[in-house]
Amino acid sequence: MIVPGSLWVACTVAAAAGQTLRNAMQHSLIGTVGTAGATHVRFLYGLPFACVFLVVVAATGAIRDPQMGPAFWAWLALGALTQVLATAMMLVLMQQRSFVVSTAYIKTEPVQIALYGFVFLGDRLGLQAIAGVLVATAGVVLMSWKPAPAGGNAQGGRSEPAWRAALLGIATGSMFSMSVVGYRGAVLALGDDPFYGRATLALVLALVLQVALLSLYLRLREPGRLTALVRAWKPSLLAGFLGASASQCWFLAFSLQTAAAVRTVGLVEVVFAALISRRVFAQRSGLRDWGGIGMVVAGVALLLAGTF
Repeated sequence: MIVPGSLWVACTVAAAAGQTLRNAMQHSLIGTVGTAGATHVRFLYGLPFACVFLVVVAATGAIRDPQMGPAFWAWLALGALTQVLATAMMLVLMQQRSFVVSTAYIKTEPVQIALYGFVFLGDRLGLQAIAGVLVATAGVVLMSWKPAPAGGNAQGGRSEPAWRAALLGIATGSMFSMSVVGYRGAVLALGDDPFYGRATLALVLALVLQVALLSLYLRLREPGRLTALVRAWKPSLLAGFLGASASQCWFLAFSLQTAAAVRTVGLVEVVFAALISRRVFAQRSGLRDWGGIGMVVAGVALLLAGTF
């Protein structure tokens, strides 16, 4: 089938918007179900919606002969496990710093993805696209380079040194980077079925693995959290839908374009996070934040100009 060259961009922007809203909802659930429970929300309540997506896609005949060999399962396990760890680390970070700054720290990932993608998948970017990745990432760093609020974090908890939050944010970005590379590797390893069939099948199997893993962990270590998750089904259901929709769009984009390019365009999430931070959490962004956002937008534009 003929795929429009800009389709991956539309999928990426939609994924970034949905992910920002889902992150905000997970963030607000921490007080009710804890960090592990809030981490599990996106997987447990996202799986039913992803299964619906799979049924619809399968009805179109897009899943014909998936090649689910050892390479596919290895890539999928890498993506699924590192995503669980990264999500938990992200929620811890959001308790230490503001929502928008936490998002900015994590979004240092495109440079790491470009490296991992080149080493493990052979993904290559042109010089102009590489420049776009660097400019956009520099914008994120500019937003992040600020001391923690005096007397505590943005949520009123205990104060954390800025360098510790920075290291946690970069480590979280690294985990997300490995997850992205794992998922792109899994989608590519599935064979020659239509891209949307491979993307949707990989998403559902990843969620099954993640739900099984986290449910077992919570059952053994924090059994009350599963009960709390069931009781918090109303906000969790919306978070699950947003998470599944965002993940579907990410997987579609990964099946069409290099992981580094996708995640660099995905940095528009910082713009969405700034809006959410201001309107929902009443956290204002300063001149440094808006300067960083400008660099992110410029870097994304540079990457797209070098891609098309």
